[in-house]
Order: sequence, then C-alpha cells, then structure tokens
Amino acid sequence: KSLEDLSKIPFTVKTDLRDNYPYGMNAVSIEECARVHASSGTSGKPTVVCYTKNDLEMWSECMARLIAATGVTSKDLVQISFGYGLFTGALGLHQGMEKLGVGVIPASSGNTERQIMLLKDLGATVLVATPSYALYIGEMIEKLGYDIKDFKLRVGLFGSEASSYEMHREIEKKLNIISTDNYGLSEIVGPGVAGECIERCGQHVNEDYFLIEILDTETLKPVPDGEYGELVITALAKEAMPIIRYRTKDITRIIPGECTCGRTFRRLDRFQGRTDDMLIIR
Repeated sequence: KSLEDLSKIPFTVKTDLRDNYPYGMNAVSIEECARVHASSGTSGKPTVVCYTKNDLEMWSECMARLIAATGVTSKDLVQISFGYGLFTGALGLHQGMEKLGVGVIPASSGNTERQIMLLKDLGATVLVATPSYALYIGEMIEKLGYDIKDFKLRVGLFGSEASSYEMHREIEKKLNIISTDNYGLSEIVGPGVAGECIERCGQHVNEDYFLIEILDTETLKPVPDGEYGELVITALAKEAMPIIRYRTKDITRIIPGECTCGRTFRRLDRFQGRTDDMLIIR
C-alpha cells in the first residue's frame, strides 16, 4: 500500500540467480526476449540476464541520461574500450551513446598500442573503459612517446570496477580529460543505474527506474540519508527479469541535499567496500 511495505518483501540475492540458472528468474518466455547477457561466474556457471525489447529501450534511456550528464553530446566521438560480448558494459554504453546521437568507435578491449593509435588517428573525444585500463592507456601514451596534446580526448566514462578519487585525478592528469564514474550491475540492468554528472559530487540514480534502499549491514533496516550501509535495489520497469530488493553487497550512502548541476535525482557516494569482503587481485 506504500513504499514502507517494501521492507516486508524478502531480498533477492545472487545465489537465487545461480540456483535458477539459466532462465528460472524470467517473468517472460525466452521467445519474448530480445537479448541475453551474462556475467562471469565464480562457480563455473555465469549469471544469466535477459532483456525484452522494452527493457533494451529503458536501458538505452538510462545510459543516455547518464552520458548527457557528463557533458557528452552528439558532436562527440566515443571510443569504447570495454570488451564486447556477454559482458553488459560495452553494449550498454554503446546503445546509450547511439540514443544520444554520439558516434561510436567499438574498439573493444586489449591491444593497447592499437587503442592509442585509434584514439589519436580517429580523433575520439570520449573514452569508455575501466578506470584501471584508462590509467594504463595514459601510462602507455607516455611510454610510447606520444604527446597527449595531439589527442582530442576531453571526457572519460569509467566503471565496472571500484576506483578512488585519487585514481580518477591521476587519469585526468595523464589523459588531460574530465574523468567520471558510473555504476550498474548486470543483475539489475548493467551500467545505467547511477552515474556522475559534470560536477562529480556523487552518482545520480535513475530513480524512476530503480528504487534504492540503504540498509544497516547488521540489522538490514533502513539508515538515514548520509549514513553508510548496504545498497539494495528494486528494478521498477524490467519485464524479462524483474528483480525485487536485490542485495548488491556494495557499501555506500545517499548524499544529502541537491546537486549543484540542478538534477534532483538522489546521489550515491563513492563505494566504500563490500559486505562480503570481496578482494580484487590485478
């Protein structure tokens, strides 16, 4: 009857998706799905996520908003250096860029010398990559003897892994760009849940599509805005695989107040870690 009733609904967790592999979490038949993505599985089986045509439209809309918030326009040219395939990152950013009218160079990942050649010769103004790979590209540009002033890059949209403010400032220094962070997870939609605007003071959540809760890690009860807790997300518009109260295991907080950019969607602060103590090596 009200949003408060949401707390009475059980959580969805990653093991639910694995236990119902591959299509047990779907609310529509596979014939109604327009695309299937998957995240790499630590237990041998990937986490499979499906999308209807309407889901893909919604996803593109979410991405286009977040891209526009970084100052990217149809006058830009983006090089996407994510790996294309079952991973949601590359195609998620790709379709958002196309919806916004941005030209796309689908470079995929790897072969860094070729990436740098394409960046310089084709004149990309926007780079999409993981922050660690963007940093590596910056280091290789120096090592190969290029002058960053010969590149047209001005904005970077980075995600798919945890990163610090210090890391983004280092990327900005090496690539001479504005470095932005964005957030998503394949179980919910992929990238497109939240992202930084040009002010870079928190990630705006697409709140009309994703209902967020920040819960105390011990009691799993809501905490006030400004306090850290585990991020729990309900996907409000997904058709193929609607997810209710998904425990992301990511620790963050809602930043109180409104952003100076004028957008009124609430903002998530930079992630502080995970409740399951996951450690990323290399």
